[in-house]
Amino acid sequence: MKLQNKMKKIKEMKIKISFILIALSTIFLFEACKVGPSFKTQRTEIDSTAVYRYDSIQLAMTDSVLNISWWKLFDDPILADLIEIGLEENKDALIASSRIDQAMAQLGFTKADMGPKIGYNISAQRGNVIAGAPTQGFEASNIFTGFGTLSWELDFWGKFRRANEAARAELVATEYGQRTVQIGLISAIATTYYQLLDFQWREYISKKTLELRQASLNIIQARYNSGIVAEIDLNQAQIQRAIAASAVPLFQRSIAQTENALGILLGRSPGPITTGVELSEQQLPPDIPVGLPSMLMERRPDILQVEALLHAQTARIGVAVAQRFPSISLTGLLGVASNDISTLTSNPAAFAIGGSVLGPLFEFGKNKRRVEVERKITEQVLYEYERTVITAFQEVEDALVAISTLKEERQARIDHVAAAQNAQYLSGERYDKGVTSFLELIESQRQAFEAELSLSETTQKLFNSYVNLYKALGGGWLSEEEMNAAANAAGLKE
Repeated sequence: MKLQNKMKKIKEMKIKISFILIALSTIFLFEACKVGPSFKTQRTEIDSTAVYRYDSIQLAMTDSVLNISWWKLFDDPILADLIEIGLEENKDALIASSRIDQAMAQLGFTKADMGPKIGYNISAQRGNVIAGAPTQGFEASNIFTGFGTLSWELDFWGKFRRANEAARAELVATEYGQRTVQIGLISAIATTYYQLLDFQWREYISKKTLELRQASLNIIQARYNSGIVAEIDLNQAQIQRAIAASAVPLFQRSIAQTENALGILLGRSPGPITTGVELSEQQLPPDIPVGLPSMLMERRPDILQVEALLHAQTARIGVAVAQRFPSISLTGLLGVASNDISTLTSNPAAFAIGGSVLGPLFEFGKNKRRVEVERKITEQVLYEYERTVITAFQEVEDALVAISTLKEERQARIDHVAAAQNAQYLSGERYDKGVTSFLELIESQRQAFEAELSLSETTQKLFNSYVNLYKALGGGWLSEEEMNAAANAAGLKE
């Protein structure tokens, strides 16, 4: 019966303590505030009326094409497969994904500071000094205790809420960081793929040219042996054959090195890469409306990432400001104590309720300087944000002017190849009839060879300019749910 009464008193005491703590915390939290500046987006600072100089489709519209897997617009299944592999196996992509989990754990760690801390303390002591006080007559004595403890630093100045705000913003920044890595990876795979196609096509051109020049050398050699042509013609034919022969291993080396680079992007060991449609047969993707420059701030993950980091750093100013003010804490203790373990539960309950105010008084300006440091870091992040924005504008402009000028250059290269090949044919006919010299023939052959190589390189640059445009516009980084929503909005799905 005594034990039941004792437990009943303990329970009543717990209720009283809980009520007091809840009441006090409610009062304090009601009056609580968050010191430091609140974050304001910088997007309104950008001129939304600006337009791109080289945009032939200046439409301020939602460009849903960007939000789907834009690389599929190149209509090369092999490229699409390689990108999917890269997104799953690339080590940088895996690191970025792991950083999200880290940021989520950090957010949970930070949130834990906002709640009370509950613990326990069980101890047994023997001596003539217990809890710092001497026993009667300094005779050795026992004491057994068992307590539940509670401590709670009230977030009166918003220190913990600002820290939690910063952690949330960092989580958002990490998610955008992952998407930045993904779009960079997609673009790197695509550009490397088209470089590989370029080198493969130039190798083919070199081998084809080598075969033609070898055949020409055989004819000249026979004519020289018969005394029909001079030795200088034979030497010139040998030179042209050697030039073509030296180009073959050059492009073979470039192919192997590009395959190795592409393998690393795929998260694999270096090795051969299977390609799809030849570069000369590749179809250019459709032109898309790029929208207004201000739209970049809503769809480029790197801009959104830096914006989130700016938000986090702004919140840290509040944490630093709050550290200049006193911290207010509540403490509670409830348990039992006895000199004999057998009577531990029969003694009256032991409890304590308290509060404390701990604050800085004079630290030689340390806390003030801490705020100044955080403000300067925030200023640097703001400059980083502004630099990221204007760099994004530059990348779009560069991609647009590249597409516009490379289209014209490619058409000129096509005309050049056609004219050079015809001139090569006519020179061969003229030389066989003895109308012109061998020097004219080899010059026309050289021009045709160089024209074909230049056309391949220009075509590669044009395709990669489209890739750079999609990258600069922030396309292709949305989640599956977001991509489906964008596709539905664009009427691409039924």
